[in-house]
Amino acid sequence: MNATGQSAVFGRRKEPHTVIIARGNEIRHFTIRPWLAAFIGSAVAAIAIGYLLATSYLVLRDDLIGATTARQARMQQAYEDRISALRAQVDRITSRQLLDQQLMETKVSELLERQTQLSQRHGRLGPLLERAETDVGTVPSDSPAAAAKPDKHAEVTGSISQPQNYAVASLSANLGAADTRPFSLWSTRTDPLPSDSAADRADRLFVSINQSLKSIENEQLTRINTLADNAYKSADAIQQALQAAGLPVDSDFGKNESDVGGPLIPLDSSMIFDSKVKELDEALDTLDQLKKEARQLPLANPAPGHSVTSPFGVRTDPILGTAALHSGMDFRAPVGMEAKVTAPGIVTKAGWNGGYGRMVEVDHGNGFATRYGHLSEIDVTVGEKLDAGAVIGKTGSSGRSTGPHLHYEVRHNGEAIDPLRFLSVGKKVAQYL
Repeated sequence: MNATGQSAVFGRRKEPHTVIIARGNEIRHFTIRPWLAAFIGSAVAAIAIGYLLATSYLVLRDDLIGATTARQARMQQAYEDRISALRAQVDRITSRQLLDQQLMETKVSELLERQTQLSQRHGRLGPLLERAETDVGTVPSDSPAAAAKPDKHAEVTGSISQPQNYAVASLSANLGAADTRPFSLWSTRTDPLPSDSAADRADRLFVSINQSLKSIENEQLTRINTLADNAYKSADAIQQALQAAGLPVDSDFGKNESDVGGPLIPLDSSMIFDSKVKELDEALDTLDQLKKEARQLPLANPAPGHSVTSPFGVRTDPILGTAALHSGMDFRAPVGMEAKVTAPGIVTKAGWNGGYGRMVEVDHGNGFATRYGHLSEIDVTVGEKLDAGAVIGKTGSSGRSTGPHLHYEVRHNGEAIDPLRFLSVGKKVAQYL
């Protein structure tokens, strides 16, 4: 009653939920409080939401795993591609470096071979050039090579070994420090740049050494050609002077050998050098032969610096005053002056000989002989071998003479020849002998 009264007083009262369960004759009922209903509803909602979430996860898990796996596969493939590209680049760089290394080693070997060849040439050229300078002597004034090249073979053959050895060694040392960048072996750039590598420096050094060796080779060949030309010119000058004077020349120099032939065989540098050396050697042999022949002839002046008082030929006899043949030349000379032989030979006469007075006759070979008359003293004996310029006696006025002088004769096969021909030739070829 009280509850009913209170409900009536304060208004309509909310009744709690009641659950009635009937089973046969049994009836049960439960009163559900609001907080319990709220709790049960919340629990059911939570279970439903959890179930939905679990179901969604199970449904989407495979897609998520597949996407993650695909992303990882793509990343792995990208890394593998990058590694392959880097490995290929390393292989290319290594191959290029090995190729450059092989090329540089080949070029260094060529340089060493050329240097060895130049050193061998230096050994061959040394004695030959000394002989050439001794035989050829001063270059004739009309030769343009005289002003172009000094007469010193040291400029050609010197400074070969040490500088080139150092340069080649430097080039070889640079091979170990060469980087992986490609470079050209025939680069001609010589100005240094901040970005130059060891390979670039080695390349320029190789070009410099190659040019230096080439310059030395050209200088050697030029020097050989110059000396050979000078030798031929000297030999030609001697031959022309002798032939112009009607003197015999037995040398084969100057023969016309136009009837020749054969296959064309290209020459390399070593063959060119050998041919030039052979040509120089032949030129020197020819010059030596002509010099030897000229030196056997009485070309020197028996009384240099003294005037001729009577030439060769027809003259008025100084004693009889009639025309007579003078078979020699008379040189003004004081009593006691040394009389010297004009060419090497063997004394065939040494003593008093009629109008010659004290006379010395010297045989020079090939039918040539010289006589020295009116001597005041004889200092040689018959059979004595004399060198050119040897003293045979002293001048005087013995025999058929009007005063002190030197009577000089040149004879060929016993026939008197004008000595002036020989003296003229001697002046022309003196610079070559």
